[in-house]
Amino acid sequence: MNRLRVNTGPVLGVSALWLTTRALMLWLLTHSDSPLLGAGTLALEVWQLYGRWYGVLAHGAFPAHDTLWQYPPGASAVLLTPALLPWLTYFQAFVLLTLAVDALVTAALVRAGTRPGRSLLGAALWTGGLPLLLQLPLVRYDVQVTALAVLALLATARSPRAGGALAALGALVKAWPALVLLGTPRGPVTRGAWRWAAAAGAVTLGLLAVLFRNPLSFLRQQRGRGVQIESLGGTALNLARHAGWPGRARMQYGSAELVGPHVHAVALGCLVLTAACCALLVVWRVRARRWTEATPFDAALSAVLLFTVTSRVISPQYMIWLIGLAAVCLTSRHTSQRPVAALIVAASALSTLVFPMNYGEVMDGTWTGCLLMLARNGVLAAAAVLSFIRLWRAARAVEPVGKSLRTREPRSGSERFPDRAVSLS
Repeated sequence: MNRLRVNTGPVLGVSALWLTTRALMLWLLTHSDSPLLGAGTLALEVWQLYGRWYGVLAHGAFPAHDTLWQYPPGASAVLLTPALLPWLTYFQAFVLLTLAVDALVTAALVRAGTRPGRSLLGAALWTGGLPLLLQLPLVRYDVQVTALAVLALLATARSPRAGGALAALGALVKAWPALVLLGTPRGPVTRGAWRWAAAAGAVTLGLLAVLFRNPLSFLRQQRGRGVQIESLGGTALNLARHAGWPGRARMQYGSAELVGPHVHAVALGCLVLTAACCALLVVWRVRARRWTEATPFDAALSAVLLFTVTSRVISPQYMIWLIGLAAVCLTSRHTSQRPVAALIVAASALSTLVFPMNYGEVMDGTWTGCLLMLARNGVLAAAAVLSFIRLWRAARAVEPVGKSLRTREPRSGSERFPDRAVSLS
């Protein structure tokens, strides 16, 4: 009863914060015609793009000839869910369902945070961090994708099978949730999670291939992507415009991309950096000697950060992913990523200053636009480097003799991590 009394206040505080901030986000959405809020362009993606795809998907086919269709086949399930609320318009149903998924993530983080030895900081970060992106999270399906990743991470410690299946479903919706399985502890937990991920992914992909035509058409559009103006490479090219580079920004593949000399080389450089980050993560996985309950959370955040900052595209909605993963990290008192979470909050606020508030400046390549992008991407790059360094040090640390906790590997995923770190050396 004492523990219940102690936890009631913070839980009620998170609930009140969620209700207040989500009401504010809805108000911003209804007033999004303001130039500072994007002049109505944010909502157009649901009205025009998602709605158009819904019409194609409802007839049993993927929009194979639409250059804007760049998502894995699992995205179809999310885009079709507004059909569950036929008495509402597509836009109204999409926003309402997004809010429901947002509430589910909050509840899962609160539940995880109220367990013994855990923290409600994660729930507070998600609840208070998402509104930094204004109304954007309500009109993108990244909240749904992030929910699958968050639930996969929280489930894996208790049920590797459920965690693996959720991660596979997330990967089929938007690829990156596959990274949440990177930090699963060696042994039965990893084998169970990865096997169930492979099985769930194969079965779901097969089902989608039966139900819809052209399930892999998105790959053709992905190959055509260039360097988005908001990426690290795009920031470098935008700055080069002030040194005489003759390129310019152009809308293509659904985003503002830079076109001109050397763009292909910059895109190739981004791919090389991504490959290098992949190699670093594999080395970390092989050489890691020490796991805590927070290691899977920290590894997922670090991996997604590294892949984000080296990507040719860093859209503002990517910050939703990072806020969600940072929130999971903060549910554990053993996390090494607290400073990284603070940097992600700062980067989210800077992202809003970039888009939608000053996107015209960015497109025109003015000094204001360039400096805003340099600040946002600089903070993100610092967060990625710091995240990996702290992940590496935490996994390689060796406790003094007599203090390390020697334990057998859990025989099933239902056995919890011990409160203290486990030495695997």
